[in-house]
Amino acid sequence: MEDDDILDTTHDDSTDGGSGGAGGDAPDAPAPRPQSLMLTFFGNHVLDEGQLCVYSGSIIDVLGRVGVGEQAVRSTLTRMVNRGLLCRQREGRRMYFGLTPQAVRVLEDGRVRIWQQGAVNDDWDGSWTLLGFSLPDSWKRQRHDLRSRLAWSGFGALYSGLWIAPGDVDVSAVVAELGLTERVKIFHARADTATDIELMVRDTWDLESIAARYVAFDKRWTAHLGAGSGHDPIATRLRLVSEWLGTIRTDPRLPAAHLPRAWPAGPAQETFRRVADQTASPARRTARALLETTPMR
Repeated sequence: MEDDDILDTTHDDSTDGGSGGAGGDAPDAPAPRPQSLMLTFFGNHVLDEGQLCVYSGSIIDVLGRVGVGEQAVRSTLTRMVNRGLLCRQREGRRMYFGLTPQAVRVLEDGRVRIWQQGAVNDDWDGSWTLLGFSLPDSWKRQRHDLRSRLAWSGFGALYSGLWIAPGDVDVSAVVAELGLTERVKIFHARADTATDIELMVRDTWDLESIAARYVAFDKRWTAHLGAGSGHDPIATRLRLVSEWLGTIRTDPRLPAAHLPRAWPAGPAQETFRRVADQTASPARRTARALLETTPMR
């Protein structure tokens, strides 16, 4: 199971609500997958509270606020337990769910991506990480898994078996986890002065699609900021963080100096942080009043 699969936020038909989500908290926003919303919920309201389990009824209530039906929530909880992301704990007739160490690692990785790295890479040191691999034709799943993990780590394909990422990117643990250490070669290098880096960046990554996602995010959430108060804070923050993670997970954080002028990541990030600041305290208060929890055994 790959982190990018876990955090994939593309639309899933098991989300019952419309594109705007419950309460209209993000007009025209795409509906993230229930699993992404579930992880975002735990990241927002459980990760920093110590080892707690949350009552399934509370989870159903919260995800219902963003349009996910009860049956979809229950099936997602079961699926995430089976995938090793959640643990199940019974208290009397009630079932509670908590984070596993694997889920904690995934959420902490997402937190670094969101709050520490940010969407704008303006301190690039000029280095690149190159990764070459050659896999047998029959290893389709391994090839897919490796490419997915590389894309999540910011790599793009220079050629079929040669991938590149800006900066010093350590993917040795990823390669080892996939059992491909002997099939992969990793180098750290700098471009020759004759290399047109802007051209290489345009050829290697789909800049138009990356930019379009930032523009769409900024447009949706700027509209939210202008709509005034009255939104459900816990639902708004849940959609906000889930959608932002879905936006930045497709962005390799390319050097700002080699991107088109007026690159939209900066304005979109500023909008994200404004809404995040606006909803943090109200969402926290709502969660404390709403969630029934128990210590993890």
